[in-house]
Amino acid sequence: MSLQDSRGVPSIFMPTVLALETSCDESAAAVLCQEGDSLTVLSHGIASQVEEHARWGGVVPEIASRRHVEALPNLVEQALEDSGVMASDLDAVAATVAPGLVGALMVGSITGRTLAALHQKPFLAVHHLEAHLASVFLASSPPRAPYIVLLVSGGHTELIRVDRSGEMVRLGRSHDDAAGEAFDKVARLIGLGYPGGPAIQSLAVHGDSKRFVLPKGRVSKPEGGFYPYDFSFSGLKTAMLRQVQMLESEPDDLPVADLAASFEQIVADVLVERSLRCCLDQGIDHLVMVGGVAANQRLRSQMQDEGQARGISVHIAPLAYCTDNAAMVAVAALRRLSSGVEASSLQLGVSARWPLEKSLSLYGSNPPF
Repeated sequence: MSLQDSRGVPSIFMPTVLALETSCDESAAAVLCQEGDSLTVLSHGIASQVEEHARWGGVVPEIASRRHVEALPNLVEQALEDSGVMASDLDAVAATVAPGLVGALMVGSITGRTLAALHQKPFLAVHHLEAHLASVFLASSPPRAPYIVLLVSGGHTELIRVDRSGEMVRLGRSHDDAAGEAFDKVARLIGLGYPGGPAIQSLAVHGDSKRFVLPKGRVSKPEGGFYPYDFSFSGLKTAMLRQVQMLESEPDDLPVADLAASFEQIVADVLVERSLRCCLDQGIDHLVMVGGVAANQRLRSQMQDEGQARGISVHIAPLAYCTDNAAMVAVAALRRLSSGVEASSLQLGVSARWPLEKSLSLYGSNPPF
């Protein structure tokens, strides 16, 4: 937003962005303004579909797409009204374009590109994982590069190094289920609802986290040994299944709270141990944790405590911005805008899979898809 003082002299450029998020089952719109290093959330709205998808035990892509179509117009209108910003005063419109559910992404992308064209504003296409990484800048004490990011969500579990240049390099990943996906599947296994993360956390506080010994999945290297920063949760899921089957053969009720606590604890142990080891091996003393699973209280507390004990400063995205939201998309867009990146092409489509390392290709006149 270009402002002038009372003498008509241009003042500090304070870019303002409307951002949309529709990569999965949350429709979201937000308006953010940046002044120097300071970010202000002017408005932030989410229309959740959790209750509807809970009936099916997980996200149904076709339903998600239809609900985005229904919810997004009102969300955009409300976001602009609450922010006090007119569409004509925006400096850019942003939307998530990859990765995610193709139908869902299309709703946000088409809406964003249409608004950008209608009001003659730049369109900024945002990579969903880059948006999660950017969510930590909504915290009171954001990190300075270089730092290691643990991105842990329903669809992703990755360790990423962010260098001073802004380059992002993946150092570790899950080879099967993401941590959030494992939470959903184990919750269903022990009779809890969807989404699994909040259901397990709620019950685990009443359980004994040491009652059941569960495996810390590791990924073997072809030449021998293990990948030090990679994750595998399929073996843990199988171990939980066998434990439940064994307990169900006994006359006592299933100790659901103890199972939930034991599972939650082993996941936290694995994520904390490998993340901090990655920091130490890389000689980096700042760790960032973002994504939906970063909302888990046991994980947040354990990461902060053990990080402090090892001399590593831990930065965690605020709870309100851990799960999918449009504010994090706006932050990513503002950071791209301030870097002087060329706007995205209005011909850019969407992609179910697109590597984070290629996120810069989303900008410019030659769209990659």
